[in-house]
Amino acid sequence: MNKIEHIGIAVKSLKDSNDLFAKLFGEPHYKIEEVASEGVNTSFFQVGENKIELLEATKDDSPIAKFIAKKGEGIHHIAFDVDDIEAEIKRLKQEGFIVLNETPKQGADNKLVAFLHPKSSNGVLIELCQEIKSNLKK
Repeated sequence: MNKIEHIGIAVKSLKDSNDLFAKLFGEPHYKIEEVASEGVNTSFFQVGENKIELLEATKDDSPIAKFIAKKGEGIHHIAFDVDDIEAEIKRLKQEGFIVLNETPKQGADNKLVAFLHPKSSNGVLIELCQEIKSNLKK
């Protein structure tokens, strides 16, 4: 793992939270993106070398809606940047971690993502992120 890629925060209202975090950071968000497959709208803030991702549910049965119903708003996950997500999934499975999706899927911010179950990481949902590189040659 290379670095913390971002910290994900579950929120009830992206609009209200964008306003709040813009005041906190002194900068507006730089991107809003829908990830329809996860039933979520995301908003990203750049804070120095780090990113904060706000997540708002778009469906009542989405993982974010369920998280907020159970725990309320707050930190949802920590994401780590990796060079080879498939190799990391394999390595972490061998180390005994429970991988929620063994095949990486398209996430927000041009990333392939996979998650580790919080039961295997001291209650913290871990996201692995790999930048999607274009196969086009210039």
